[in-house]
Formats: sequence, structure tokens, C-alpha cells
Amino acid sequence: MPDVVVTLGAGSIGVPTGALKLGHFAAERWVSNESKDPVGLAELFVGGEGLRRGAEPVLATLLHEAAHGVAHVSGIKDTIRQGRYHNTRFKLLGEELGLTITQAPTIGWSSTELAPGTAIGYGEAIEALATAIVAFRNSEDAVPVGPTGGGKGGTAAGGRSGGRSRRPKNGLVLVCKCSPGRRIRASAGVFERGPIVCGVCRGDFSDVSAA
Repeated sequence: MPDVVVTLGAGSIGVPTGALKLGHFAAERWVSNESKDPVGLAELFVGGEGLRRGAEPVLATLLHEAAHGVAHVSGIKDTIRQGRYHNTRFKLLGEELGLTITQAPTIGWSSTELAPGTAIGYGEAIEALATAIVAFRNSEDAVPVGPTGGGKGGTAAGGRSGGRSRRPKNGLVLVCKCSPGRRIRASAGVFERGPIVCGVCRGDFSDVSAA
């Protein structure tokens, strides 16, 4: 793993409305004043809104970005399309680090969860994260809520679905996994930029426009 500078900030700025950046890995982004190394240190960014999900999902995000770090150090090309699409090499790296990686139609093998048993092996780290996460950031388009509340539109995200079927001119119809499902509308461009996650059921909104 490379050394990194950990940054925490807004995951809802610079992304489509309703979407959220949970994290990213960026190589050679920081340079230490105490080092003559011109290459610099990598950046590990964590979106403040994503902290609301709790310790285990945040650990999954950290391991996702760690897989990118391993790929960088090992010289493995784990993404294409300017880093937006995660290929099968990334999937294998993520699985080696204890993740379950599933495919999202527009961003590849990117959807991330802890694999069965991983939480046990990372028990101390999860406890430390649970203790450290004492606040989370509300996104700009969310109704301000407390730790147990339910926000509106884009309290978390992580890359997801959508077919290539014919799109209605007034936007896609998206439904989450709540029962009954909550419905929203979004343009095809917004939907394809990244996942839109329900703040209640934590499930991704899926496109049912052609259903």
C-alpha cells in the first residue's frame, strides 16, 4: 500500500444532484515540505456525507480505495474511461482485500460491500471507526437531519444501474428498494454519472422508465 494523505470533505459538491462521492484514491496528489521526493503522496478522500452509513460501509469504501492504491503501486490498470469504469482487474484486487464487488452498468465492477467474514477480521478497525464517526455532513440538497433521521435526495451513493432503453423526455423514473418503493425523476445524464442511493433503505435507485 502507498502512503496517503487522508482528506475529509463534501462528497456532494461537483457531482450531479442526488449523487454522492463516497471516496477516491488519487496518486501523487500531495508533496511533503519535509521530503525531497518530487513524486509526492497519494490522496485518500472520504466524503463526509457517507459517514452517515456507519462503520462497516465506511470500511468497505476505504478498502475499495485501498484496492486502487494496490493497483497503482503494482502498475495494474484497474480502470478505463478516465478512471470512471472499473474493470475485472479491480474486481479481483477488491476481492483479495475482503470485498464483494458487483457490476454497475455504467461504471463497471464498482459496487462494494464487505464480503462475509471480513467484518470479523477487521473487528478492531470497525470499532475504531464506530468510535471516531461522531458526525456526518448533510448534502446541499438534503433536508437537514440528525443521526436517526431520513434525508431527501442524495445522502449516499456508489455507482449503479440503468438500462440503455428508450428514455422519456421528462426524465427517468427511478425507484428504490423501500416497500412501497419511493419514486424520483432524474435525467439520463445524471443517472449515468453515478449511483443515487435512498437515505431510508440504503438501496440504489433503479431505472424503471421502460417497465
